[in-house]
Amino acid sequence: MWKWLHPYAKPERSYQLAGKLLPWFTALTVITFVVGSVWGLVFAPADYQQGDSFRIIYIHVPAAMMAMAAYSTMAIAAFIALVWQIRMAEMTVAATAPVGAVFTFIALFTGAAWGKPMWGAWWVWDARLTSELILLFVYLGIIALYNAFSDKVLAGRAASILTLVGVINLPIIHYSVVWWNTLHQGATISKFEKPSMAPEMLWPLIIMIVAFGAFLGTLTLMRFRNEILARENHRPWVTALITDINMQKLTGEK
Repeated sequence: MWKWLHPYAKPERSYQLAGKLLPWFTALTVITFVVGSVWGLVFAPADYQQGDSFRIIYIHVPAAMMAMAAYSTMAIAAFIALVWQIRMAEMTVAATAPVGAVFTFIALFTGAAWGKPMWGAWWVWDARLTSELILLFVYLGIIALYNAFSDKVLAGRAASILTLVGVINLPIIHYSVVWWNTLHQGATISKFEKPSMAPEMLWPLIIMIVAFGAFLGTLTLMRFRNEILARENHRPWVTALITDINMQKLTGEK
């Protein structure tokens, strides 16, 4: 059943696949970002309570969702790396961690900017905010641990273990608004039968979530390809690839 996946355990095949997917993710990112941001920031109606300040939701919510999506991807890759000893999975963890950390920072920063006019403070030790901050620290810990080892095989294994340990924080983030009495608002778009937003506000948000997801995929694919080249720089196919790129540059200059 999974035999079609076996060839992609080879770095060269994975590099080629990522290269084929990259233009599609890039195009989807550009299209959905333009449509979603213009619709949400310009044409969506103002909120009857928050006014135009609610429009930060089109950045904050997608960033927060992708922060968790990136970590979920890392957790799956870490499990595969530890159980089946697939190096490509370790490289996926290493490639995704910095991207997820940036999305988490964006979510925290925009959340603070949104919280100031709504709560009267830039930061409160709300359960959702605190658990999101812990997620950022876990991301930074994984990045630091991976870069602490010169032996990248050992680094990938250590980062994978820490990634799986940090998974416990994901359900805490998701259910924090249910388990505790917090200032953070509850579910908005996950209530598909009766969402809390009007359709003219909801659809641009959904488009922006797709845009951030495509952007996450684009950045991860780019970093994944770079990670493969860095880890496999001694392989003949990498040497040949770099030679071809240099020749194309020289030809283009002439």
